[in-house]
Amino acid sequence: MPLLRTPPSRARWLRSAVLVAASAGLVAAALPAPQPLGIGDPLFPELGNPGYDVLAYDLDLTYTGVNTEPLAAVTRIDALVTADLERINLDFTHGTVSAVSVDGLPAAYATADEDLVVTPAVPVDAGERVHIVVTHTSDPRGPASAGGWVRTTDGLAMANQANAAHRVFPSNDHPADKAYFTFRVTAPQTLTVVANGLRTGRVRHGATTTWTYRVTHPMATELAQISIGDSTVLHREGPHGLPVRDVVRTADRELMEPWLARTPGHLEWMERRVGPYPFETYGVLVADASTGFELETQTLSLFERRLFADPRYPRWYVDSVLVHELAHQWFGDSVSPRTWSDLWLNEGHATWYEAVYAEENGGPTLERRMKAAYAASDRWRADGGPPAAPDPPTPSHQISLFRPVVYDGAALALYALREEIGDDAFRRLEHRWVAGHRDSTATTADFVALAGETAGRDLTAFLHGWLYEKKTPAMPGHPDWRSDPVDTAPDTVKPG
Repeated sequence: MPLLRTPPSRARWLRSAVLVAASAGLVAAALPAPQPLGIGDPLFPELGNPGYDVLAYDLDLTYTGVNTEPLAAVTRIDALVTADLERINLDFTHGTVSAVSVDGLPAAYATADEDLVVTPAVPVDAGERVHIVVTHTSDPRGPASAGGWVRTTDGLAMANQANAAHRVFPSNDHPADKAYFTFRVTAPQTLTVVANGLRTGRVRHGATTTWTYRVTHPMATELAQISIGDSTVLHREGPHGLPVRDVVRTADRELMEPWLARTPGHLEWMERRVGPYPFETYGVLVADASTGFELETQTLSLFERRLFADPRYPRWYVDSVLVHELAHQWFGDSVSPRTWSDLWLNEGHATWYEAVYAEENGGPTLERRMKAAYAASDRWRADGGPPAAPDPPTPSHQISLFRPVVYDGAALALYALREEIGDDAFRRLEHRWVAGHRDSTATTADFVALAGETAGRDLTAFLHGWLYEKKTPAMPGHPDWRSDPVDTAPDTVKPG
């Protein structure tokens, strides 16, 4: 989608208005001190911003080759204004802003907590399209647990989930506001740059190269990915001619190839269960870094190198982790959560398909895994809340949101639903869910309603117990299953 520029006539009108006001000696009423805003997410109340809908981001970054130095950056945002605004709040922190313009005119700006608060020269009105340009730095330094840039042994990658994209670039950093992205990254010509979507340009400028990538489907900010490093890009073909490209350290090409060659088969396996792959490309990014997790960044999933290099991991396990992140392309990326409390829809489904794949390829049976999850379910709920109403994360450790209850605890709810409505209805529900909400956002209430419609009966009360109650309901078809006492030590699960 091309960037939406403000028509020249409007820009001229704005300049005229400013000049006329200045010559007449008019002084606008003083605005209150800048304040951080949010859209009231139950878990991240100050994340996101009201009053506009981002249509497109254009990110321009320059990397010097040293991953402990800030990158020079320009972020361009095209947005549709949905309410009259004297100020525009953007989520941004961990970078230095040097200039902001709105529709071509310089704008005042200030920081308030983790918001960049922009005051346009002329207020913007509901129904208008606005073009914002922020010149800033993007700082890769800081603890890995904070998210954003991930420093690798040969460069950089990104891990923005759940609320860290605004540590990289100014944005409306909430999955409810998906947008189209263009990435333009300049790096030393000895390095390779890969980002979400398809490459649309590569231009050499002496000792540097500028790489351009664009996505063809809307994307949540937390799913943005840029890889910069001494990398090799491996190309192969997936189902229906889908271009598959994997990014690995050049030194690891032979080590990774046996794993990466399996991706087309994984894609075929998922398509048989939920329908066509929803994006323009897919691939695996293997980073030589310690993150503690894998991540489903859209069209280019991030994995730690040690997952593939450690011989202690059995083949079925590594394959099932690859399928977990691939499943997220449907559940979480194409169909994104409306609020972060809907996270179970992402992780529960990805865990479900991970577990089904493991059962078919030498791992534990699905029933065995779900019985174990049932035993732990009351403990998980006591520790972190029920699947669809998880407790807020620890403020200093945001990925603490990714608890067992939203992984196996949520997959357990799906298992109960399948036991209740039967395998055929469950499969139809999965197909309808990803097809009906493709490139959009959806809520738990949407899923409950579609489940009832697919099954031909109201499932609200049934699913309420599995998704919202403190105690785990009885499992249909398994009256002998029991949950352990809640004072047993809780389990842990890595995010992904």
